[in-house]
Amino acid sequence: MGGINVTLHSEFIIVGVPGLQEHYTALFIVFLILLLATFLDNLLIVVLFTLDHRLHTPMYFFLWNLAVIDVLLTVTIIPKLLKVISGHDRTISFSNCFAQMYFFMSFTAVEVLLIAVMAYDRYVAVVKPLHYNIIINTKVCITMISSVWLLGFLAPLTSVVLASTLPYCGSNLILHIICDYPTVMSLACGNVSAQLNFALSVAMVVIYIPFLFVMWSYYRIVWSVIKMKTVESRKKAFSMCSSHMTVVFLYYVSCSVVYIGMRVESIPPDARIFIGAVYYFLTPLVNPIIYSLRNEKIKAAIHRYFGIQAPFQHN
Repeated sequence: MGGINVTLHSEFIIVGVPGLQEHYTALFIVFLILLLATFLDNLLIVVLFTLDHRLHTPMYFFLWNLAVIDVLLTVTIIPKLLKVISGHDRTISFSNCFAQMYFFMSFTAVEVLLIAVMAYDRYVAVVKPLHYNIIINTKVCITMISSVWLLGFLAPLTSVVLASTLPYCGSNLILHIICDYPTVMSLACGNVSAQLNFALSVAMVVIYIPFLFVMWSYYRIVWSVIKMKTVESRKKAFSMCSSHMTVVFLYYVSCSVVYIGMRVESIPPDARIFIGAVYYFLTPLVNPIIYSLRNEKIKAAIHRYFGIQAPFQHN
């Protein structure tokens, strides 16, 4: 048998968005602003929860965790992206690539699970208000959050470990802005359909079980609100859930847009990458803005500690 020369790569090159190279300066500024804005507005939520004992309740504890996740998601993606589009360093080592892939997938899984936990919190607050402090006590909160973080970090572990053991002997160009799992796997030697199917199965479980639970929770919430006798009680119940409902809506709509965009053949690759980028950066930036603008306690805390009159503050 004749020998075949095979080059095994020790690093990858993140291509970015080749079709937008002439706009990289503008994109660098936009993504830098996104990084700073996302970091600062989520940090604001973290600081307010730490300082204000009035916010030491389950709902704000969950919101604090959401802010921490969004900061970690942003830090996982944007700094390397800024290096890529600035032309400073497009290479990423084998280990760093799979580390970025793992943490991105883990933080995303944690966020999906946390949204379901927050839906359950709102369900108990509206449907069983008299038993809320018994059902959602400190021990239950810590157990739920610990489970969310543990499951989120375990979910992608096997897929990423298996991916990191594969030989990569073809192109080392990652046609994306991050070490995206399917994109990196497409560079592996041999047939990887079994690994891709396994990763897809895990992803479907992590995404759709929480999604169905969120839908069930809000079905029960809406049904309970409809049965309330007074308009005032309905408005109060709805205001308790409006921020979370908005976050859930934006999250799943953006997920759907990305899912559809990645599978429409007529959309060019650069546009698909850009659609993915919008999804990566939209929710971490928007989540704290929605909560700070729609939540009276957070607006009051902003005014109390920073002397800033939050938008739409009611007397």
